[in-house]
Amino acid sequence: MIKRTILFRILTLVYLVAVGFLCFGNFGGLPEVQRVILGIPTDKLVHFLMFVPFTFLAFWSFSKADKAGIGKTMLTLLALFALGCLIAWGTEVVQGKLPYRTFDVKDFRADRIGLACGTIVTFVVQSIISRKKADA
Repeated sequence: MIKRTILFRILTLVYLVAVGFLCFGNFGGLPEVQRVILGIPTDKLVHFLMFVPFTFLAFWSFSKADKAGIGKTMLTLLALFALGCLIAWGTEVVQGKLPYRTFDVKDFRADRIGLACGTIVTFVVQSIISRKKADA
């Protein structure tokens, strides 16, 4: 049976490759999509959704993640949030240098909001797991 941390490391790697593909791919030949969904520009929604899973996947890639206390969990999540922001900023910088993409600070904002939501969800899930273990 595959160990949980190995599974999450593989999922994190696949996720990062997919983000790279979505951020740097040339999709100019595809048909147009709806520009706005529920009043939100579609590309901003895509950026938000792209970065929501990062913190969750990266956090569970650590072998002792579920054994950490609240303080260590918060520091780890803060570090992963910062790393996610660096990755998001890096993707925007690279996109600005590609002839078929553009740099957009609003995309970076959507990335950070997605990272923040993912970080909060990860913290809540970890808190529930820790509480259940303490009660057992």
